[in-house]
Amino acid sequence: MINTVINKTKEISYREAGKFEETRFEKIHNVIFESSTEASILVAHEIANLIRRKEELGEVCVLGLATGSSPVKVYEELVRMHREEGLSFKNVVTFNLDEYYPIDVDNIQSYYYFMHDHLFNHVDILHENINIPDGTVSDQDLHQYCIDYEMKIQSYGGIDFQLLGIGRTGHIGFNEPGSHINSGTRAITLDYITRVDAAPAFLGLKNVPRKAITMGVGTVRKAKRIVLLAWGINKADIVKQAIEGEMSSQVPATYLQEHDNTTFVLDIEASSELTRVKTPWLVKSCRWNDELKCKAVIWLSELTKKPFLKLTDKDYNDNGMSSILTEEGAAYDLNIKMFNKMQHTITGWPGGKPNVDDSNRPERSEPAKKRVIIFSPHPDDDVISMGGTFARLVEQGHEVHVAYQTSGNIAVSNEEALKFVEVSKVLNSNSTEVDSIIHFLKNKSKNDIDTLEVRKLKTTIRKSESLAATRYVGLPDENVHFLELPFYETGTIKKGKLTEADIRIMCELIDDIKPHQIYAAGDLADPHGTHKVCLDALFEALKILKPESYMKDCWVWLYRGAWHEWETYQIDMAVPMSPDQVLKKRQSIFYHQSQKDGVMFQGDDNREFWVRAEDRNRATAKKYKDLGLADYEAIEAFKRYYF
Repeated sequence: MINTVINKTKEISYREAGKFEETRFEKIHNVIFESSTEASILVAHEIANLIRRKEELGEVCVLGLATGSSPVKVYEELVRMHREEGLSFKNVVTFNLDEYYPIDVDNIQSYYYFMHDHLFNHVDILHENINIPDGTVSDQDLHQYCIDYEMKIQSYGGIDFQLLGIGRTGHIGFNEPGSHINSGTRAITLDYITRVDAAPAFLGLKNVPRKAITMGVGTVRKAKRIVLLAWGINKADIVKQAIEGEMSSQVPATYLQEHDNTTFVLDIEASSELTRVKTPWLVKSCRWNDELKCKAVIWLSELTKKPFLKLTDKDYNDNGMSSILTEEGAAYDLNIKMFNKMQHTITGWPGGKPNVDDSNRPERSEPAKKRVIIFSPHPDDDVISMGGTFARLVEQGHEVHVAYQTSGNIAVSNEEALKFVEVSKVLNSNSTEVDSIIHFLKNKSKNDIDTLEVRKLKTTIRKSESLAATRYVGLPDENVHFLELPFYETGTIKKGKLTEADIRIMCELIDDIKPHQIYAAGDLADPHGTHKVCLDALFEALKILKPESYMKDCWVWLYRGAWHEWETYQIDMAVPMSPDQVLKKRQSIFYHQSQKDGVMFQGDDNREFWVRAEDRNRATAKKYKDLGLADYEAIEAFKRYYF
C-alpha cells in the first residue's frame, strides 16, 4: 500500500482528475498522505500562503471554514504560524459552513464555541470579520437570516478557499442526502447517521439537535478553491463513492466532481477503498511484493467465491491479474504458496508453543513462559478485542499484565453513576461527599463538567468492573495496572494532547515488566480519538526504550477494536476460539456492566459490543474457511508492528 501514497513536501497542487492513468477510475483530484498530521500542516500552509498573497495585494481573504475533528490540526498549525511566524488574520473574513439549530453560543458543543476554542481566540482576526450561522435565530426569522447570510458571502465576491470535511452520509457542510446541487444557505434536518456520529460529543444521541443551518451545495461550489479532508478507515467507503461514483443527490459530495479546483486530502486509511489503492492491478502495472501478492490472491478468491487451491490460470487472466502469473508461473504454484502463508498465521499458542519448530509459526517458542503486557485504551477493550487470546495466554502459564491506559470515566452515564452512589448512600448515610455527588448528578445541566468527585466515582466503577473481568480470566490483581494517562483526564469529551507525562508513565511500566510481548489497540477508525492517542503513547515509549537490551526480544502485536477488523491479507497471527472459548470471552465482557445495555458511545450499530465482537470473530473465521483453510468457530486477528 505504501507505493500508492503520494508524498508531498511543499504544496498540494490541483491536477485535473481522469487525465492521467492512475486516476482513470477517479472523478475528483486527490492526494494521499502517510498521516493526517502531515497533510493538515500542508493544507494550513496553503491557506497561509493565500492569506499572505491577498495581504500583499491589499485584498480581503475570504475563507470558508469547517468544524469537526478533521480540521483540528489545520487550525493548530495556523495558530502556530500566527504565534511563531507572524501570520496575520487582520485581512481575513471567515464564513463557517454550518451550525446546529437551535443551540446557544455558550454551549460547548456549538460550532461557535468550537471555532473560537480552536482558532479565533488565538489569532488576530477582527471580531466583525467572523461569520458563523446563528443557532439562536427565531423560527420566524430563520428563512430571512439564511438569505442574508448568503447575500453577505456574495458581497465579498464569494469564498476564496473553502475547507470541508465529509460525513459518512456523504454530506458536505450539513448538506444531507437529497440536497440539491444549486441549494443555498438554509435550515436542514440532520440525517440519523450524522446525529449518531455526533452523539459522543453530546453524551448521547438524545442530546443531539435534529436540525442545523448550513451553507448550500451551490454556495460551496462557487468557492474558487475547495479542499476536503478525510481521515480514518470509517471514511473510506464514502470517500470512494464521492471520488469514483456517479454524481447523485444521495451522496452530496459527488457534486464536487464538477468543480474545477477541488482536492480531496486523505490519509492512508481513508483512501483504502479507492480502486488504485485496494486493487492497483486493475489500474496499472504492479511491482508484486509478497504483501501485494497475498492481497491480490485473497481478493480473487473472494471475488470468484473459490478457495485458494481451486483458482485457475483463467481466473487470474479474466480478472486483470495475468502479470502475477508471469512472475509466479502456474496458478497452482501461487495458490499453494498463498495457502501455506495464511495457514502459518493460525496458532492456538499466541505466546508461542514450547519445544517445537517455530519457523512456520507466528510467535517464537522461546522463552516458553513470556512476560506479556496487554495495553487497553479503555477498561474493556482488552476483553472485547482479544478476550479469547487474553484467556489463552493466562491458561498457558505466561506472566500476563493488563494496563488500562485511561480511566474511561467519561463513558459512564450519569444514570449509572447515580445508581452506584445511591447504594453507597445506604452504606454510608452520614457522608456529605456522597450527598454532594447525588445532588450534582440529579441537577447536572448539559454544559456542566463532572466534578472531581464524580469523575473519581465513575473511575472507580470502571476499575471495579475491570478487576471482576480479569479475575474471571484468572489474572491476579497485582498484574492489573490502571495508568490513568493525564491526557484523558479533562472531564469532557475533548481530550488533552499527549504529553511527556503520558509517555513517561508508559515507559516506566514497560521498563518495570520488561515484556517479551506487547499487545496494543491498533484501531484507528478515529485518528483524533482516544485509541489513536494511546497508540501514539506506546509508539513514543518504544522509541525511547528501543536501545534497552530487553527490547531486542520484545514483539508488538496490534489488535483491532469493536469497529473494524484487519483485512485478511494484513493478519500475521490468527488465534482460533472454540465455542466454549467464545462463551468465556462473552462472560468476561459482561462484567463491564456500565458499558452494557445502552452504552453511551454506541455509534450507528445497535448491537451490543459483545455481539459485535462475536460477529466479527466469526466473520474472520468464515473468511479463513472460504479460503480453504480450517473451519473454526471464531478467530481473533493480530498484526505485528515492527519498531
